[in-house]
Amino acid sequence: MRCRLCDSEHLLSVLDLGATPPCERFLLEEQLDLPETTYPLHLRLCEECLLLQIPALITPEDTFTDYAYFASYSDSWVEHARRFVEKAAHDLELGSHSSIVEVASNDGYLLRHAVSAGIPCLGIEPSVNVGAAARGIGVPTLTAFLDEGTAEDIRREYGPADLVVANNVYAHIPDLVEFTRALRILVADDGWLSIEVHHALNLVRSAQFDTVYHEHFQYYTVLSAMRALATANLCVVDVEQLGTHGGSIRLWARPEESAGPAGPRLEAVLEQEREAGLHSIHGYADLEPRAQSIRRELLRFLLDCRDRDLTVVGYGAPGKGNTLLNYCGIRPDLMRYTVDRNPYKHGRYTPGVRLPIRPPEDLDKDRPDVVVGLPWNLEQELTAQLQPINAWDGRLVFPLPTLHTTIGPSDFVRSVRS
Repeated sequence: MRCRLCDSEHLLSVLDLGATPPCERFLLEEQLDLPETTYPLHLRLCEECLLLQIPALITPEDTFTDYAYFASYSDSWVEHARRFVEKAAHDLELGSHSSIVEVASNDGYLLRHAVSAGIPCLGIEPSVNVGAAARGIGVPTLTAFLDEGTAEDIRREYGPADLVVANNVYAHIPDLVEFTRALRILVADDGWLSIEVHHALNLVRSAQFDTVYHEHFQYYTVLSAMRALATANLCVVDVEQLGTHGGSIRLWARPEESAGPAGPRLEAVLEQEREAGLHSIHGYADLEPRAQSIRRELLRFLLDCRDRDLTVVGYGAPGKGNTLLNYCGIRPDLMRYTVDRNPYKHGRYTPGVRLPIRPPEDLDKDRPDVVVGLPWNLEQELTAQLQPINAWDGRLVFPLPTLHTTIGPSDFVRSVRS
């Protein structure tokens, strides 16, 4: 393996999660007696450019041609996107004379707000099924994977974009340098590029091991993102720290000819990374031991629940949840099933450990003692949604950043263990 950014051979192991199936390959019932292919899930750090990365063992086509993730099923994420469009339109003076292009636009969760505001827009979405949902709500969407050729075609037909948005896609690209050049082609010479991506500072600081999965090929600090964008003469001029996905960053970049001076927030976040030791290899040494500790604590809790005859189910079937389930070896003997709002997943099974996925209404039917929130990054949203489990003294537990209860007594986890 060589670094996909700088081509160095000096890669340091920082987190080995074993071998798991790709996190979005949900199984149909008739597939349960068939073998599953697993791939190593091994996070390494380039000692030269400090890019965190895993081997590119699957291709985007393997994952995104028919995709199980529909962004609009998260109310908080849709609201997050609405606020972004509203603020960007105000700050960048976007209107009917402008254009927005979103890469990996999913089901129109963001661009629908641009349509409502009368701002011309185009989504680029590789997943046929998800892109069709976007077109169904009136969001112009091109079914394609972004590369330089596609970017040039779009620029010729639609013109350069005043704003290019790339939310939670910059980690999904194995050919990082070409994809970055494609972003530069899309954006106008005086335009803006907004990238949201999970912040590796939070991955390391809170041992968020479940954010590592096969469709995420790299994991960024601001420093490594700046180095990646510089390969296409894109300059980061500002950064926002966000609460989404367990702690993300929104990078604002411009072509170097119009970049201007960087804002004070950029240096402030770089300083946080330096203080955490992430601008050298030494800051990553504790990630694997802490991930192992979280795994042991969760397994002890689930085993104690089983010993006490407490019924445990999951809530959600996200990519991060499938990494957690497989790394921890949580099978139906410890968690009977999980529920999800996305009908696409109903009747299917999670990859690897093969938990049945059922609709959320089944919680009310079965009244489990414990619900484990697998998309722990949506803790506030899920806690509000699951208040009805109070009716049968159900408990809502989240595994990260530490095992804790949000519905039920705050000492519930400790009481089960005692």
